[in-house]
Amino acid sequence: MGLFDNAVPGGNITKPLMIALGALLVGKMLSGRSEEQPAAPQAPAPTPADTDASADGGLLGGLGGLLDKLKDAGHGNAADSWVGTGQNQPINANDLGSALGPAVIREIAQRTGMNEQELLQQLSVALPGIVDKLTPNGQIPQHHQVASAFNS
Repeated sequence: MGLFDNAVPGGNITKPLMIALGALLVGKMLSGRSEEQPAAPQAPAPTPADTDASADGGLLGGLGGLLDKLKDAGHGNAADSWVGTGQNQPINANDLGSALGPAVIREIAQRTGMNEQELLQQLSVALPGIVDKLTPNGQIPQHHQVASAFNS
């Protein structure tokens, strides 16, 4: 997968995991649905903030939104370590699930066909390395840069 070859221990990023990462970071670009079938809303109409987050990148508003969610949930040190140039701190699958929230986890699990616990386990292993690869200079890239990393 180019940029992400060494991002995950063991080097194996499965297609469902890439769909999950794409759903978090770049949204509809890797939603697992074909472009001809737009997602039908499953819930009440989204709020303007929700619409903006999805349009800008992912279920949480892109990489910056993901990092903000982690910081808000008390995992700022781990998130900062992934962006910084030092050693990446791990995150527990349950902590990641709490930070992302059940609705986001459920949505990603549906997109990937994975069960929620397996999804969280794989994301908790993959996210530190993926975020590290996306932020080589300790800077959060623009959304289009993240999207192009997933498309290459």
